[in-house]
Amino acid sequence: MPSPTYHIMQCCFATLLFCASTLTHAADINVACASNFQPSLQKIAAAFEQTNPHRIRISSGSTGKLYAQIQHGAPFDLFLSADRERPADLHKQGLAEPPITYAIGRLVLYAPNGDPRARLERDDFRHLAIANPQTAPYGTAARAILQKLQRWDAVQSRLVTGENISQTFQFVHTRNAELGFVALTQVLAINAPQDRYWLIPSEQHVSLEQDAVLLRSSRTIDAARSFLAYLQSTTAREIIARDGYEVP
Repeated sequence: MPSPTYHIMQCCFATLLFCASTLTHAADINVACASNFQPSLQKIAAAFEQTNPHRIRISSGSTGKLYAQIQHGAPFDLFLSADRERPADLHKQGLAEPPITYAIGRLVLYAPNGDPRARLERDDFRHLAIANPQTAPYGTAARAILQKLQRWDAVQSRLVTGENISQTFQFVHTRNAELGFVALTQVLAINAPQDRYWLIPSEQHVSLEQDAVLLRSSRTIDAARSFLAYLQSTTAREIIARDGYEVP
């Protein structure tokens, strides 16, 4: 009959095997994320990590710059864009699996002091901040609004251009620009009074549908796929909605 010591050794060996198995299956998932969505993604990642062995590693920036990095072989597993075009392009190029829409952003004109819409109409500002329209979808939408209002040419000399929407928000929040076009999620995060931002009607600019793709070069493709699925879960969708996005 096996001794008690034998049984103890068996239990210890089984525990070691379980721990080794868990460590083997745990992975770092590298996510390239549009800067507007980074705060929400951090919350979603924290919730995901509570019930999964994997860890989320976030790199944020403008959609255009992240897209260029991916095309040049940057080692990302997932790409969370602020538009639909670039994920679709990556899919067409064979670099990514079919995209999914995870959020729909909203654009606002924000002014820490005064009514932002009235200040824009009265030319009551020295600097107006927007994200770079060439690389940031929120900047593209801001340009469309200014063109629709027939103000684009008139404000050229007063534009302060952020590399991404996070930098654009900082220009306004630190008073380096009196007003600026930023994401609704950003003004909600600081509990800005509603009379300090104008929610732009979504039909007045290109839709800010934000798509995500799983990159086929991923070295942790199963883990990345599990997080992409979690991004569509009830928990994730509730976080996205609370942060000021529309949920598809």
